[in-house]
Amino acid sequence: MKYFSLNGKAPNATFAEAVIRGIAPDRGLYFPERIPHFDADFWTHLSSYSIPDIGVKLMHPFVGDAIPKKQLEQIVLETLDFDIPLVRLKDNLYTLELYHGPTMAFKDVGARFMARCLGYLMQDSKEEVTVLVATSGDTGGAVANGFFQVPGVRVVILYPEGKVSAIQEKQLTTLGHNISALKVNGSFDDCQQMVKQAFLDPELTQHLKLTSANSINIARWIPQLLYYVLAYRQLEPNTTAPVFSVPSGNFGNICAGMLAHKMGMPCHQFIASTNSNDTVPRFMQGQAYRPNPTRPTLSNAMDVSDPSNFVRVLQLFNEKFQDLAAHLTSASYTDDQTLEGIKKLYKEFQYIADPHGAIGYMGLVDYVASHSENPAIFLETAHPIKFKDTVEQCLQVTLPIPVQIQKVIEKDGNAIGVQDYSEVKAFLLSS
Repeated sequence: MKYFSLNGKAPNATFAEAVIRGIAPDRGLYFPERIPHFDADFWTHLSSYSIPDIGVKLMHPFVGDAIPKKQLEQIVLETLDFDIPLVRLKDNLYTLELYHGPTMAFKDVGARFMARCLGYLMQDSKEEVTVLVATSGDTGGAVANGFFQVPGVRVVILYPEGKVSAIQEKQLTTLGHNISALKVNGSFDDCQQMVKQAFLDPELTQHLKLTSANSINIARWIPQLLYYVLAYRQLEPNTTAPVFSVPSGNFGNICAGMLAHKMGMPCHQFIASTNSNDTVPRFMQGQAYRPNPTRPTLSNAMDVSDPSNFVRVLQLFNEKFQDLAAHLTSASYTDDQTLEGIKKLYKEFQYIADPHGAIGYMGLVDYVASHSENPAIFLETAHPIKFKDTVEQCLQVTLPIPVQIQKVIEKDGNAIGVQDYSEVKAFLLSS
């Protein structure tokens, strides 16, 4: 499998080259030259395969011979070593819980897969690789955990100061060793722009081997398709094609789900449920892509006004808006509506959701009001404890603290404040 740049001005790359580079030399995102397709018989008999077998079957076409199959099997086994349960709330209504991994967020799947792939690909290299990543909340913690003490790899995480939850900040600032955190005076979009700028800075690239662990990296983006497939596996055999409502920020998650659909997985519709950073909902309504300044919200991991992965969504449908609109709807929700969703889930199902999951639920409720015949699934992307203050105040409950979180909240964090790209560059060169 080769990967081409969506900007169309860079040579095609192998899986290994694309993973190590992160972003193409022309600043474009890498995209597979072909999308593997699995026939109906595979999907009909999905439950007859083990979870690791499914992971290897689906990932192998993308990885090719870059990683031997035996090693890929081990990578998949370690990536999917926690539960990803589909929880039934009532007839035809489900939530897919993606927070049972080590950092209690959906990013664990992609981060663990990428860390293990990069560790294998760099094992014989004498060069250290620097993983540079921007986070709006959960990516940083998942990447820090996934790459912690991986030989030959150091991680530098940029996050917007004051715009991530206290627990999220602890997860990305308390590990130390090969993990460094930079708190940026700005938004996630500012952090993401600095990461992209670093990849194109010749002074940096001459001295450092840089890659990204954001979902712009194919090894972070592609494996996320696995939990959509595992959700489908947990439905009744031969069920009607489901609807997925996905809390969406940088659009890597929903794009991976749509990739699974292009590979043959039955799906009736995808719903991109966003907070008040509503660039894509407005685009889907009027076909004009005009990002506004990023607004801080209760669902901070989705505080993205210019989602990088939306270009991949467009590429999946050959940039044909009518084809995209037949498979994707999108709606945005305010903080007040987010709190309403948290309360509604608790009142009707005694289910406690985080703000992101609540937005996914609200998007699903609005869609199924006129499309009730299909199984409806919303993604719960983070454990509610990561938004403890918001959820406890909203529901007037006290949340127990899971062991994964207890491990970090008592530690002291360490982050370096930066104002602009020049300070990020100086830090990278000095260390």
